[in-house]
Amino acid sequence: MGRFRQGNRLLLLLATSNVVLSIYQLYLNQWLQIRWRRWMTSRYLGEWLQGANHYRMQLQGDAADNPDQRITDDVKLFVERTLDIGVGLLSSVVTLVSFVIILWGLSAAAPLTVFGSEFAIPGYLVWGALIYAIFGTALTQWIGSPLVRLDFQQQRFEADFRFNLVRVRENSEQIALLQGERAERQRLSERFGRVVENWYGIMSRTKRLTAFTRSYSQAAVIFPYILVAPAYFADKIQLGGMMQTASAFSSVQTALSFFVSIYRTLAEWRAVVARLDGFEMAIASAATLATGAGSIDVVSKAGSDKIDLEQLLVRLPNGAPLVSADGFSILGNERTLVTGPSGAGKSTLFRAIAGIWPFGNGSIAIPANAKLMMLPQRPYFPVGSLQAAIVYPAEASAFSSDQVRDALIAVGLPQLAPQLEEEAHWNRMLSLGEQQRLGSHVRCCMRRNIYSSMKHSTEALPGALLSAATIRSARRTVSSPSC
Repeated sequence: MGRFRQGNRLLLLLATSNVVLSIYQLYLNQWLQIRWRRWMTSRYLGEWLQGANHYRMQLQGDAADNPDQRITDDVKLFVERTLDIGVGLLSSVVTLVSFVIILWGLSAAAPLTVFGSEFAIPGYLVWGALIYAIFGTALTQWIGSPLVRLDFQQQRFEADFRFNLVRVRENSEQIALLQGERAERQRLSERFGRVVENWYGIMSRTKRLTAFTRSYSQAAVIFPYILVAPAYFADKIQLGGMMQTASAFSSVQTALSFFVSIYRTLAEWRAVVARLDGFEMAIASAATLATGAGSIDVVSKAGSDKIDLEQLLVRLPNGAPLVSADGFSILGNERTLVTGPSGAGKSTLFRAIAGIWPFGNGSIAIPANAKLMMLPQRPYFPVGSLQAAIVYPAEASAFSSDQVRDALIAVGLPQLAPQLEEEAHWNRMLSLGEQQRLGSHVRCCMRRNIYSSMKHSTEALPGALLSAATIRSARRTVSSPSC
């Protein structure tokens, strides 16, 4: 009875230890996932948003589609699949090391017998498992290799479909006014059709791969018996020895066939790696575009109070010339009006001055310690409090509420003052005219000693407020009245 109780206590201890280890294995795996993902996300966000790389990547075309999907879904999948593959590979290595020596010894106890003749091949069962695994791995790669491309395309089509859904949501007012629901539904259906078509391709290829891997696994059960059966029938080994040999062979073969068993996950992992690698290459290319040969040189000039354009030639991405300027200066304490027909390159000139348009030649000298503020026709407001949206890109605490209220009164929007602490999607909540007043004149009024560029800078202001707001705006202003 004492031994029975002792055995029960030992069994309970082992069971409890197994439960605790299983819990903490899962916990540590999830802990590592989120820490690794946080590090990668922070790194990609830093590189993507550094020095207007995100903008220049768009100028390069579709080299890295849907950066949002790559930073969210692709990073998440990469971390999860890498850990899955890593843990599985480690388990296979441990199993291989544990059983390969046993199987090598059993090879001597059950010599290879062919038609009654014995052949002394050291460790022939290990070599048999290795050859079987190599054969299965090669065929698996041949059958399943198209899955990498299909998985890559699937992630892209899913991201494109989601992006277009977001566009419909962001532009719902215009779509409703134009009664474009039918057109949008057709466009979205076409996008989703690509998702479905590619998914059928994945299904077809997965069916072939599964047919082979399942057949391979079933044949692996019989294969060791085929090798050892002649020795058994020749009375070289007993039934127990044959069963032990088959079990050890199965463990070694399963460990060596890790690539076969996890190929579907591995194909998805390779597709994710390819997408992340393409994203990194696109970021590096965008960074090189700003400083490489054939780019506009934007320099800081000490002791100057004007923006100098020297031998400047702004080009389109295809190399076609757009705007040229030589010996032209934008003086401090003055306002300059830039006019011209639509498509003449006025906005692109301002982009070059801001340092985000790389295509062209020449130099742009900016006064040292000068601040530039380029104010587009349709301002951007981050989701958050109204005060944070108004003072963007500064922190909400950079200006007091009284300063923001004074600026709102100056541009004729005192009714928004009580909403400064309210959080909302302000690009949806405000009219375009209100957005232009807040995004151009209020932001400009609240800052001093800056060079600001305004596009359609006075359209949103009533005549009575126009002169007052202009006086309150920054000391150095460049304005473009048309697209």
